[in-house]
Amino acid sequence: MVESIVANELIIRFCVFIGLFSLFALLEMVRPRRELKASKLTRWLGNWSVSVINTVVLKLAFPVLGVGVAILASKSHWGLLNWVELPLLVSVLVAVLLLDLVIYCQHRLYHRVPFLWRLHRMHHKDLDFDVTTGFRFHPFSIVLSTCIKLAAVVLLGAPPIAVIIADVLLNGTAIFNHSNFSLSVKVDRVLRLFVVTPDMHRVHHSVRAEEHNSNFGFNFPWWDRLFGTYCDQPLAGHERMEIGLEGYQESKVVNLGAMLVDPLLSDSILKD
Repeated sequence: MVESIVANELIIRFCVFIGLFSLFALLEMVRPRRELKASKLTRWLGNWSVSVINTVVLKLAFPVLGVGVAILASKSHWGLLNWVELPLLVSVLVAVLLLDLVIYCQHRLYHRVPFLWRLHRMHHKDLDFDVTTGFRFHPFSIVLSTCIKLAAVVLLGAPPIAVIIADVLLNGTAIFNHSNFSLSVKVDRVLRLFVVTPDMHRVHHSVRAEEHNSNFGFNFPWWDRLFGTYCDQPLAGHERMEIGLEGYQESKVVNLGAMLVDPLLSDSILKD
């Protein structure tokens, strides 16, 4: 079964992506959490375009991605989990958790280091918060993140199946926790014990510096609580909070051209 999953990785990832995107895009229409203020057509065109560019860049820059590197590490006996005798299930769980911790730490660095923030801030300049925000990342940021992930896979010796699970989780939760659909307070309270919910992650997209420097988790909510970066609710409330970055509320920030040149702009200071 494991071999079958590894062999069909791309099909699995594609089906999960399309299925979840369709589901939450529909829920946004039926039960929207917030009223959108920017043109959905313009935003979606820009966000989808940069996603396509990122896919092409990754294909060109990395002939071998996470699963291929994990297979190589396993055959070469590289990495921590290849040096210890553990049941496969335990190795997979440990790898998925540690890969998610790496993403959390990387995300915090992207907000702390001016150069990294310059690559990352395009994600925060989206004027609204919906399913397409989850893949609005600059190509330079995606390349660097992929390098970090591949290094983590080798150092951990993550099993190939764990890499697939981690990638599918990351893609799925990125769609889920960026979606603009309404969850009841009770359901949200339960879910955010196990996964980052839209209300939890929306705080991270607030214009308020103290709020967008919190809730860095993508998959699991535990790291924010453990390391003191958890913010329960935005000060202004979810309906009234302002999305984006202070000083960048004009419509041009959602255009593809503006997104691609963003790292070249000089205003890279991040307020703490």
